[in-house]
Amino acid sequence: MSTGFDWLRGDGATNVLGGPLLPCSVAPLTGFLRDGCCHTGTEDIGRHVVCAEMTAAFLAFSLARGNDLMTPRPSLRFPGLKPGDRWCLAAIRWEEARQHGCAPPVLLEATHVAALEVCALEHLRAYALDLD
Repeated sequence: MSTGFDWLRGDGATNVLGGPLLPCSVAPLTGFLRDGCCHTGTEDIGRHVVCAEMTAAFLAFSLARGNDLMTPRPSLRFPGLKPGDRWCLAAIRWEEARQHGCAPPVLLEATHVAALEVCALEHLRAYALDLD
């Protein structure tokens, strides 16, 4: 039976650098499937594929755009976020925040290659936490 996803845990999902997709966060537990990784598939309409470390500026920006990421919503398995938490963001929201000067930093090795459909690699690299 198909779940609508083109991946399974451990199937070799790829990050934006071409390597294996690493986990983004297990505390709080993130990902469209709340499995700690920024996997994606056909049911993930928002394409939650950018692993980002939350900042106060980004959380305020998201709230102003109508997406409150700070208030816990237990029924949705959403803990509420604070600066320093890592979370799989919708690629389009990250790009919008970048264009407004408040994109949060990203972990490239935990950001799914599908992010490149919306975000330029050079922009992601400019915000990378995991480059030497």
